[in-house]
Amino acid sequence: MVALERQVFDFLGYQWAPILANFFHILVVILGLFGTIQYRPRYIVVYTVWTALWVAWNVFIICFYLEVGGLSKDSDLLTFNISAHHSWWREHGPGCVRREIPASADRSADAQSYITIMGCLLEYQYIEVLHSGFQILISLLGFIYACYVISVITEEEDSFDFIGGFDPFPLYHVNEKPSHLLLKPVPQSS
Repeated sequence: MVALERQVFDFLGYQWAPILANFFHILVVILGLFGTIQYRPRYIVVYTVWTALWVAWNVFIICFYLEVGGLSKDSDLLTFNISAHHSWWREHGPGCVRREIPASADRSADAQSYITIMGCLLEYQYIEVLHSGFQILISLLGFIYACYVISVITEEEDSFDFIGGFDPFPLYHVNEKPSHLLLKPVPQSS
């Protein structure tokens, strides 16, 4: 549900790189759930590998919005340089007042107006960082749970008793008699 919520806000901001990442994340989460329900450890392994990549992606998003390592939150990196859009939270954050300043009369009719944002209770980059941090927390919990499920499923597969042949401790005990007793003829009564 959290990934769907994030997908909606990334669509509103036309941020194409996060949209694609969220789409793949939603698909892999569904695949992981299917693997858990159907006892398919390979699907769950795909989920665990993707979860590690998802954590790395969210760490990148945190670094991007906090401008760590030469990254700039004002760059068009997340939009693939297709559009000049930025985070939806930039203009619609909690408490933000959006003011549009019309273009001057000497500009053409298709000139863009300036937008100023004031009074935000929380800056948009911190909202994005909180989103990514929450995604990391949920992903780590999912990773731990997926590892547990994989270990349980593979343990069940390893201990499966093929008609008493592989299990050193069978659930039932068969009283085995020596073969010479089984071949002895039974005395007949007359």
